[in-house]
Amino acid sequence: MANPILVDVTRGSLVESVHRGAIAVTDATGTSKLSLGDVDRPIYPRSALKPIQALPLVESGAADAFGLGSDEIALACASHSGEPMHTDRVAAWLKRIGCTEADLACGPHPAIYEPVSEAMIARGQKPTRIHNNCSGKHAGFLTVARHVGLPVAGYETHDHQVQKMVAAALADLAGIDRDMPWGVDGCAVPNFALPLSAFARALAKMADPSALSAPRADAARRIVHAMTAHPELVSGTGRACAILMRAGRGRFAVKTGAEGVYAGIVPERGLGIALKIDDGASRASQTVIAALLEKMGLIHGDNAARALAHASITNTRDKIVGERRPAEALEEPDLEQL
Repeated sequence: MANPILVDVTRGSLVESVHRGAIAVTDATGTSKLSLGDVDRPIYPRSALKPIQALPLVESGAADAFGLGSDEIALACASHSGEPMHTDRVAAWLKRIGCTEADLACGPHPAIYEPVSEAMIARGQKPTRIHNNCSGKHAGFLTVARHVGLPVAGYETHDHQVQKMVAAALADLAGIDRDMPWGVDGCAVPNFALPLSAFARALAKMADPSALSAPRADAARRIVHAMTAHPELVSGTGRACAILMRAGRGRFAVKTGAEGVYAGIVPERGLGIALKIDDGASRASQTVIAALLEKMGLIHGDNAARALAHASITNTRDKIVGERRPAEALEEPDLEQL
């Protein structure tokens, strides 16, 4: 059966386009609280995996050994916009661990934040690997390698011990076999495939780490706190993750991933949220995560956050001609009871 329609895109009085997908919301025991669509099909979490990829950084003691603050831990979870608040911190972080930009395995790309990108073009300045939106995550991997005495060269490969540490943490949290299918992410590191429901369970254990070992539980709490304390470092100015976490006022952490993935961590309810849009549209994943959080009663009165769930479609004269909105499948569940 096809996954349900989660998002309608209207123009005038008609629904012009739709986005199908799947949603899993579970608690730390793996008990399903909401399941829409095929939640057993393996998906790549892409950058929504970053909070879990950051676990070895904190759990191993590497973050404390190199004096990292909550801002750097947030950057380890980031898909940042390449603004100075991101790139200056990553550059200083690399220097602190005795590495340089050349040690980063991610390739360069233009800053996501257009004013920075446009200013660089005007100066004739080319983007560096530090401008890559994943440079904070890579700095975290390098820090782990430095701390445990591993070679930094090849840290991005599937067989490197740093990536094995990530895979082990993910498998343990998700309650699945460590021999997961994997592919290479856009930034050159492995991304591990797992059922959407299992990913939601892993996120729920980040939300409610009471059953985890003391070091891992502490690491999970610190990572979630860092994300909620520094929403703009996790994403950037005007980005959806920052808008939603600001609206949540510390009640949840969210992280987007490429190809229509979104992750949510809700400590006060011990819940993990994982969703995947079939066609990979980020506009749809933003609508769904915002609608879920709003219907769960976790955001109130924030117009910017609500606008992600009910976004206006405008033409070139800035006239509203349609809407991007949650579809009927999202209107039926009583999400306030989650």
